Amino acid sequence: MMKKTRFQPLRLWASTLAMMAGSPLVYAQESASAPVAEEVMVTGFRAAVAQSQEIKRENTSIVEAISAEDIGKLPDTSIAESLGRLPGLAGQRKNGRTSGLTVRGFSENWVGTSMNGRELLGMGDNRGVEYDLYPAEIISAVEVYKTPDASLITQGVGGTVDLQTIRPLDASPVTAINVSLEQNGLESANPDFDDNGHRLSFIYSDKFLDDTLGFSVAVATMESPSQEQQFRGWGYPDAVNGDAADGVDLNGAKVLGGHDSFVRSAMMERDSVTAVFQYKVNEKLTLTADALYIDFKEDKVFRGLEEAGAEWGAANYTATSVEDGLVTSGYWDGFHSVIRNDAERKTAELTTFGLNAEFYLNDDWTLEADLSSGKVDKHITNVESYSGVGRAGSASQGDPAARSWRMTDKGVMFSAHPSISMPDYTDKSLIKLAGPQAWGGALAPVPGFDNTAQDGFVNNPDWDESLDSFRLSARGQTNWSIVSGLEFGLNYSDRSKTKDNRGAFLTAPTYPGDAAIPEQYVVGTADLSFLGVGDIIAYDSIKLFEDNYYIRTAAEDLETSRKGDSYTVDETVLTLYAMADLSAQLGPVPVTGNVGVQVVDTEQSSSGWDSVTGSDGYVDASPVDGSDSYTKVLPSLNLTFEVHDDHLIRTGLSKAMSRARMDDMRPNNQVSFAFNDSKVLEPSDPRNSAWSGSSGNPTLRPYEVAQFDLAYEWYFAEDGLLGATYFYKDLKNWHKKGDSIEDFSQYYIPGYHVAEDGVTPPVLFEGVVNTREDGLTGSTSGFEFQASLPFHIFSDSLDGFGVLATATFTDGSLDVDEGEEDRIPGLSEEIYQLTAYFERAGFQFRISGTDRSEFLTEDRGLSLSLVDATDDGATLWDAQVGYDFGGSGVPYLEGLTVTLQAQNLTDEATAISDELLDERHITRYQSFGTNYLLGLNYKF
Repeated sequence: MMKKTRFQPLRLWASTLAMMAGSPLVYAQESASAPVAEEVMVTGFRAAVAQSQEIKRENTSIVEAISAEDIGKLPDTSIAESLGRLPGLAGQRKNGRTSGLTVRGFSENWVGTSMNGRELLGMGDNRGVEYDLYPAEIISAVEVYKTPDASLITQGVGGTVDLQTIRPLDASPVTAINVSLEQNGLESANPDFDDNGHRLSFIYSDKFLDDTLGFSVAVATMESPSQEQQFRGWGYPDAVNGDAADGVDLNGAKVLGGHDSFVRSAMMERDSVTAVFQYKVNEKLTLTADALYIDFKEDKVFRGLEEAGAEWGAANYTATSVEDGLVTSGYWDGFHSVIRNDAERKTAELTTFGLNAEFYLNDDWTLEADLSSGKVDKHITNVESYSGVGRAGSASQGDPAARSWRMTDKGVMFSAHPSISMPDYTDKSLIKLAGPQAWGGALAPVPGFDNTAQDGFVNNPDWDESLDSFRLSARGQTNWSIVSGLEFGLNYSDRSKTKDNRGAFLTAPTYPGDAAIPEQYVVGTADLSFLGVGDIIAYDSIKLFEDNYYIRTAAEDLETSRKGDSYTVDETVLTLYAMADLSAQLGPVPVTGNVGVQVVDTEQSSSGWDSVTGSDGYVDASPVDGSDSYTKVLPSLNLTFEVHDDHLIRTGLSKAMSRARMDDMRPNNQVSFAFNDSKVLEPSDPRNSAWSGSSGNPTLRPYEVAQFDLAYEWYFAEDGLLGATYFYKDLKNWHKKGDSIEDFSQYYIPGYHVAEDGVTPPVLFEGVVNTREDGLTGSTSGFEFQASLPFHIFSDSLDGFGVLATATFTDGSLDVDEGEEDRIPGLSEEIYQLTAYFERAGFQFRISGTDRSEFLTEDRGLSLSLVDATDDGATLWDAQVGYDFGGSGVPYLEGLTVTLQAQNLTDEATAISDELLDERHITRYQSFGTNYLLGLNYKF
């Protein structure tokens, strides 16, 4: 794509502020000569705070809420960012975007997500929803249920997030247009990607036929850039084979074993349409039909170097300094660097349709029927492309690399070797499109190939998921003692998810020789100066792959892990529920709440493949399936005591569940063999054997939790609140890693499963088979504090100023055996949120900060699989300044709002380290830059 003119965010800040300062509206209140008796209408962010507070207050459960500032305008640019500012919640950045969400220490895979009360499909690998993929423009409000009630069909161990869209018969007519220009502050290091983007949306809602027919539509399109500089360390082995400079002691020291670091550029494109029809047929019947369509595409390139360093590949290294057991500087040589020009294209489509009928039997009772259908198709093409100074092992291969290095708090920084020159990695005549390392061992069974035949790899998995559901319910008012209302009903859902995990080894057509990169694919150079390396050649590997330049060898024919991770999971769920609304007087104290129960009957089944390596070295796969059924009873009780005017004490007791991860429910079994002499010939313990296996578990039961909540809330103003909550969750069934020692003799292939000499068989024929099992227990507990403090309560002159602050302290662990991971995914021990705002006479300003401690998360591993990783947490600051021309009296401008936002103001990095050993052992350090958005919102 062509480079575009960069807009200047600092100039925009200055000009926008100047424009606002020049408006007489800014001084309107100060210059008034007499008091104004008329009521001042509060709008924008302050109105959204008040509305959110009202939702929280009126709910009988413990909830948090977000309301749109205006039609099509949430307080932040994405749902995930807004949700991440609520007490007990935290957003998670993935590749620079706030996408994931944690509720009370549980990541999105253990959080139920619905839209208008219907379970919502995500575009992720599992059940979790990637919240930033849903346009903020279509959302009117979000409610987060920390304690469930029986009518809440979509539940989770962490809680439930319900996204709510516009209902035209309940909203005022409006037409609105949003336009934003976006720029990343980290200039693109890749010549074929831009750092500018845009967002456009159109929202229309109106009523017709005497307010009996309503229609709303929201159309949104987005091109959002992102940039990244990433160091990724392989690990820190013992420094035992290197030399040491005079006075340097290597005894017991650790050293960086290698790295693959890169500059990433990406462009995320999303087009979405949502539409709602409402028809009030008569006084008794209202019909609502709605639809949502999202078309998503993201292109990325990752250009950098992969290099083994000390201990793990470089022929020679010398340590020049050691500090507290870590080699902090040195130099190495003897490794042929792999120039990586990797790329990824992710595409997804989501469609949902719903039809709702609400029938009023009489003044007290209402029947409701709801039918919905959703579908997601997702595909990833992830290309690895290797180049360097020539094919591994060839006589024409050029000189290896040589570098000096020093460790920093951001990873490694390279410089010139003291005596050896580096090859020029931008020289198109020197760099060959061939693997400079012998990484093709898996191609050995393929006639004509050897271990130098791998010049790249492609992962291209597909996911297809569907969810159909039907709900029938009745609710009404009663006057039976303390029971003020009843609701009961049923919900039936049918869900299916298929993953087809395909891939291919890529070999250049020049094999066994090598050649320069074809000129038509070269796009320039990528800048790796953040590593101290300089530039490397940049080329379009996605285009190489799509043009069928490479010879492809199907990975599913050679790797058991491909069929071992291809599956279909089906679920049918019938939920019956009944709930009573409670209203009573306990002395002078009004008491409200609800009590109810869900009975959830589930039938689950899955199909997949058993995969082993056959006698010819190719994978033998045979179909396999499994199934199970179970019934769970989930009671709930929520009570609210108004102990004094505007002072509420809430308590909740309930059981909740989250269904098993779908990738764990596959029935697949696979056998693996490590072609490593230390495992083939030396082990005496089966746990270190060359043989291993893994399997899914189609009989996994849900994660379950019994929970207790106690909360205090003081609503001292319409937009003022002080609150404190204690919660405790007793985890009844967490899934754990199970393993057993099995005999693999039946899978032994003479001449194939042997040592490097090609003859000697393995010493052991036993090994470990890993799976997932039910039965792990644990607990979490925590305190949540929140304050919404409008300054008008202190003085009228401070009207418009305010602060929102939250603090969450959570503790929890799993009851595991010694040495196993006991952390709960997503749990941070401390989370702090602060938003300071000013909004008056059209002028708007907000600054928001989030500080989150470390937590367990997931990252992409081999074959794009998900593996555990530790995120060290971060402190993020965002700011927004704007001006609303409403009431200005200027023709054509009264509906206009101008805003300028800056996200990640301090350019906070994401760091992942092995903190159990040494926090200096950085395995990943990512820097993303500040993101700027200039927005115009015009409402007719």
